[in-house]
Amino acid sequence: MSTKRTFWQRMGLHDWFLKSENMESVAEAKNLTPNMVYKYIVDKFDESVLQLSFAQRVVFYHEYIISFNPEEYQQFMHDKKGIFGIIIQESLKQFYANLKKYNQEGKTVEPAASKWVFRFASHPDYKKGDIGFIGKLLPGNQIQKNENLRVTFIPRQTGIAQTLDINQAILKDFTFYSEGYYEVPFQEDLLFDAGKISGNEAKTFGRFETTLPDRAYAGKKLEYLMKDEEITVSGIEEASTASNIFRIPSEWVSSPHLRIRYDKKEDKFYLASFGEKTIVNEHEIPRSELQQPGWIHLPVNSRIVLNGIVGINLFKS
Repeated sequence: MSTKRTFWQRMGLHDWFLKSENMESVAEAKNLTPNMVYKYIVDKFDESVLQLSFAQRVVFYHEYIISFNPEEYQQFMHDKKGIFGIIIQESLKQFYANLKKYNQEGKTVEPAASKWVFRFASHPDYKKGDIGFIGKLLPGNQIQKNENLRVTFIPRQTGIAQTLDINQAILKDFTFYSEGYYEVPFQEDLLFDAGKISGNEAKTFGRFETTLPDRAYAGKKLEYLMKDEEITVSGIEEASTASNIFRIPSEWVSSPHLRIRYDKKEDKFYLASFGEKTIVNEHEIPRSELQQPGWIHLPVNSRIVLNGIVGINLFKS
């Protein structure tokens, strides 16, 4: 029986990241602590300054995506609830202290963006003790097709950071959580203001889960958080990676197949179908044209089936 390849094996990085001569058993892996996460974030900021700065201009990342093993992420969110916000406070204090030092040295400290963004995520292929980092110069959810990301991964087996540039497509394997999103305005005076940290800015209206029939996804669920008031559900042929596109990597899903919108006033979801066949709660939905969508009410906890194969569940976030 063949063994399913891990995320890092699919990316061709497994052997590069995980050196066999330094392997530890899972039992020997140290659990991540808040202090370890804090130091990790500060180190990534310092590294970004060294990597991006030129002449007398100090350049640094504004968005920090920190990823963990799913179980460890949940431990931080439940057993240490609120700790991420405190970690960010201390990290920003150190960021500004370092920037002020550069300023005093006569270097130009001008931000590339007007805010800091911290996003915490999990990945199913991360083991306990693993921690990863993705840095972005300009924060936001809009993904440029040809833009590469700077990724750092520290495997528990070695404890040694490995860094490389990698395509934006890597983000499709990560699960982001609305409660793990923090946005902070950049302070031009380089003085930290704790009152300006806002969590959960990435408001989600709904959560979708789908189980794919494709062998590559056997036994795994694909999750999508609806952060836009209207989204499009498309199949494997969908080229766009915008935040309002829920791309399901299956040939059984049309491109586009559905449009789903959330009505704030009514606090209700509505659905329009453009695919070959759509069933909602065992009732087939009439197909409509893209230019004239036929909207129907979509109750929370609905079960949607596309082309009789791909199932999607809607939950209120």
